[in-house]
Amino acid sequence: MADTALVLGGGGPVGGAWLVGVLAGLAEAGIDLTGADVVIGTSGGAVFGSRILSGVPAAELYERQLSGGDAVRLPVTLGQTARFLWAALGSSDPQRSVRRLGRAALSARTGPESDVLDTVGALLGDIHDWPERELRITAVDALTGEVMAFDAHSGVRLLEAVAASCAVPVVWPPVTVAGRRWMDGGSRSTANLQLARGHRRVVAIAPVPHAVGPHPSAAEQAAELSREGARVVLLSPDRAARRAMGRNLTDDGRRPASARAGHAQATALAAPVAEVWYG
Repeated sequence: MADTALVLGGGGPVGGAWLVGVLAGLAEAGIDLTGADVVIGTSGGAVFGSRILSGVPAAELYERQLSGGDAVRLPVTLGQTARFLWAALGSSDPQRSVRRLGRAALSARTGPESDVLDTVGALLGDIHDWPERELRITAVDALTGEVMAFDAHSGVRLLEAVAASCAVPVVWPPVTVAGRRWMDGGSRSTANLQLARGHRRVVAIAPVPHAVGPHPSAAEQAAELSREGARVVLLSPDRAARRAMGRNLTDDGRRPASARAGHAQATALAAPVAEVWYG
């Protein structure tokens, strides 16, 4: 088996703030996750995975959450929410569910793909190239429901891969990469722990532990990796963090409190994380 894998899940701007707080809290406790053999990023996790592997310290990302930096304007209407839920919950079969969601994404009246690329480009800043360490960025084919993990060898730009991973169905349009239309990598798994298969030690940070629809939860995926012989620790928001995050994960005003809650949670759980990461 390979050695270490860091899995960073999606969860909108608010979930991303909590994730950054966790990364910063663990780093402050002396646990450097940026040395992972592979980082697997989904949606917001793709953004922050790209940034930490490109040398941006977790402490800097954390301070930006507290100060209001990295704001993402992502207004979601009740109609969009209803359409998303209708598509994702319309079948008990995982493959049919994600294909329904893909059809809804492809037919939805949204802005241009450039809206996604511009927003993600602003978050990445001057980061244009794939990092030297292995980074896998997930996206879902809006037509077939297939999960793809883009990496430095995929022949696509980093910005394209991250934008595809962040393209929330019905809210943002699927992003065209290599002639195919891709939607949010969290459409069928919010963290995609299955891509860490074959690694001996796995730390997964999942702001949203379960995708909408009949799909395996992050906990179920973590248990599967454990049965296959990996040592896995899964961090998802505790009760205090869920209160701080609220129900609307696009509410920019929730980001500072969510980041602080993630930091506090990481501080309390540093010992079991260190046991897996360094054990």
